[in-house]
Order: sequence, then structure tokens, then C-alpha cells
Amino acid sequence: MGDEARVTARYGDRASEGKALLETDELIFRGDFRLKIPLRQVSSVEAADGRLTVAFGDESAEFAIGPAAARWADKIRNPKTLLDKLGLKKGQQIDLVDVADEEFRSLLHERGIAFAEKARPGSDVVLFGAESAATLGRLAQLRDSIARDGAVWVVAPKGGREPREAEVLESGKRAGLVDVKVARFSDTHTAHKFVIPRVER
Repeated sequence: MGDEARVTARYGDRASEGKALLETDELIFRGDFRLKIPLRQVSSVEAADGRLTVAFGDESAEFAIGPAAARWADKIRNPKTLLDKLGLKKGQQIDLVDVADEEFRSLLHERGIAFAEKARPGSDVVLFGAESAATLGRLAQLRDSIARDGAVWVVAPKGGREPREAEVLESGKRAGLVDVKVARFSDTHTAHKFVIPRVER
């Protein structure tokens, strides 16, 4: 969902090759050792000669990433918010259907983004909370409620819980939608973006 790269990481007296992942709110390294750095704890980040140096608390870690180091540093300094990742902004017709996340509602209120608690005709974006495979049948109905260039984000549990990712993707396809993006919604949920195929708009 975020950026990932094969890197050589140095942390304390340890060094290892492995995979670095830059997620919405943390930098993760998996190699001979593992490291998880919450972005809110990062005090400074520098990129030079293809190396990304991240300071957090009283510690620091270095990642030999290559040319992408500067871009990663910029993303750490200026992280996208969840609303940015979902493409939500003022002036859009946004509908929440069975999305129970109160923290998400607070984010919308803070940015002054209005929304309804039901699907309306011609919506720009519908966010649909799918907490079971049985609810995915509603996607066909939601497809009919969005604008031709609109989108349905299906917010579903992480960690292999029902509905599983394959079920979400297959249900979107059956509803006549194509999946174009995935984003981390929260610690417990992932969001899949579906749109009407371009040839049908």
C-alpha cells in the first residue's frame, strides 16, 4: 500500500539487507532484524548519496535506498493524510454507508467536509463499510448511486478476517466495477477503491 524497496539498513551495531516499507504512519524494516519507526516519533530525516537517515527518540537508523531516498525523506517530512489518500475534499458529494469509524468522521469535520449517512444519486464518493462477506452484495446498488466518474471505497477488516481481500475484489468485479487503488484506512481496516470502467462512463 505504501512505498517499498530493497535496502541495506544500519541500526545501532547491526546491519542487514532486507525490505523497507514506508506506510501511512510508520517506517518498517524487515531483514535479519526488524524495526518499526512511528512517523510521529521522527525528529529529523536526511537524504544524501542514496542514503536515508532517520532520527527518532535518542536513536537513528540509516537505509541505503538509492535514488528514491530524497522522495522518501519528503514523504516522511510531509505525510499525506488519510483524507488525501482517499481523495476526499470540500465540495464533493460524499456518502458514508455503514462506516462506524468515529475518528474518520472527526477528520472529515475538522476539514469542513460535509457527508451524508446514506448513498445518494450522483455521489462523487461512497465509503462502504463491509464487515461481512454477505454485505458485499450491496456493491451493485452502490455502483448505480455514484456519478459516472465517481468511486466506491470498500472499507474492510485487515488480517484475513471476513470479508477477505479476494472476496472484496471479486464482489467489485461482479458489480461491474474495477479496482484501481488500495489504502490503509486504520490499524484494523483497509480501503479498496472501485470505479466504473472507463468504456462504460
